[in-house]
Amino acid sequence: MATSKENGGKSSSSQGSAQKSGPPAKRGFAAMDQNQQREIASKGGQAAHQKGTAHEFDSEEARRAGQKGGEAVSRNRAHMADIGRKGGESRQSAQRAAAAAAAAAASSQKGNRQGEES
Repeated sequence: MATSKENGGKSSSSQGSAQKSGPPAKRGFAAMDQNQQREIASKGGQAAHQKGTAHEFDSEEARRAGQKGGEAVSRNRAHMADIGRKGGESRQSAQRAAAAAAAAAASSQKGNRQGEES
C-alpha cells in the first residue's frame, strides 16, 4: 500500500474532484435563502442611493429603452399580427357588449313606459 507521501500528500481513500457526482455545493450568497439575498441586495441599493452612485432613469433614457424594446418586438411579424388580431377581437366584443347593454336599457325603459300608461 502506498504512503501519503507517495500519493502527493493525499490519502489513498480520497476520490479526487473528477469523480464527484452531482452539482457542487452552494456557497456564500447562493447558499442563502431568497429572503436573506433580498435583504442584503436591498441594503446595497440603499447604500448606493445614499452615496449618490445609484443609477436612476430619467424620462429620456426610459423613453429610449421603451422604444428599443418596441422595435425588437415589432420585428416579429407573426407576433404583431397576433396582437392586432386579439386587439380587434377585444374591441369588437366590447362594441357588441355595449350595443347589447344599450338595447337592454332601451327595452327596459320601453317596458317601464308601458307600465306607467296602464
